[in-house]
Amino acid sequence: MTIFDRIYKLSKKTAQALLKEKKLTELEETVSSNIKPNKKASKIQVYKIAASIILLFSLVYAISLQRSPKILNSEVADTKIEIGINKATLTLNDGSDIILEKGSTYQTKTAHSNGEELIYETEHKSVSETSYNYLTVPRGGQFQIKLSDNTKWLNSDSKLKYPVVFEEGETRTIELLYGEAYFDVSSSKVNNNTSFKVVSQMQDVEVLGTEFNIKAYKDEHYVYTTLVEGLVTVSTENITKSLNPGVQSILNKETKKIVTAPVDVSYNISWTKGLFSFKDKPLKDIMVVLSRWYDVEVSFENKALEKVKFNGVLNKNQNISDILNGIKNT
Repeated sequence: MTIFDRIYKLSKKTAQALLKEKKLTELEETVSSNIKPNKKASKIQVYKIAASIILLFSLVYAISLQRSPKILNSEVADTKIEIGINKATLTLNDGSDIILEKGSTYQTKTAHSNGEELIYETEHKSVSETSYNYLTVPRGGQFQIKLSDNTKWLNSDSKLKYPVVFEEGETRTIELLYGEAYFDVSSSKVNNNTSFKVVSQMQDVEVLGTEFNIKAYKDEHYVYTTLVEGLVTVSTENITKSLNPGVQSILNKETKKIVTAPVDVSYNISWTKGLFSFKDKPLKDIMVVLSRWYDVEVSFENKALEKVKFNGVLNKNQNISDILNGIKNT
């Protein structure tokens, strides 16, 4: 199929979708009569008409966006919405909660925090009973935790369960109960040759030493595992997949099937660098990401806008009004 054939096909598809609007009924009749090729019309003429239609609909859609005040409404503009910060709640083995946030400190024999990260002492030992802690990052927050085997980043609306001390000679196992986390795991060679395992929703990820990202939110239908360096295996009850660097596995929670595909890793881990990166992302998905970081609820009055796709890299330290205005102007 030539590029012109694709343009022609896209123009008809675009026309059919947009002409469902009542205001474009009259335009539908005109378009229908013009884009149907007949024996007298040359193919080049049809391509010209198709290209003109694409431009026309682009202009019509741009005008509709300008007329619609719903991408950034007065409620958002007039409400003070805070930028996300480093904050989390540490739940100890006895059930007590410790609030960790900027400006606060926490110190015990096994761990300490400066309000931006939680660091555990580096040790492996035999224990009679494993003691677990939980780290919960709310919407509007992120936090960094360093266990004895290296660093983990937790994104907004995430919860991690882990042992206070890894038992000597046993697999280092932690559980991502929900949310998103980036793992920079030290080699098994410096951890008594023990492997590292992350248990998350309906899957296990096991490694010897590597960097990878797991996205497993409660309100999403898929679990994404993206490998940055090293080698990991992703397993369910019936399937095991090995990932190479630059490859992502996608687990369908309903069918329990896993597919793999090469990805641009930088887009998947940009959140650890203080960035939002979107590549061919629908506006609906973008708003889900923003809602977690800014702790807001987003609704679309015009449902057609949900499927509009964007590309871009944004700084997470911007006010949400600046980001929304940028999307609106685009």
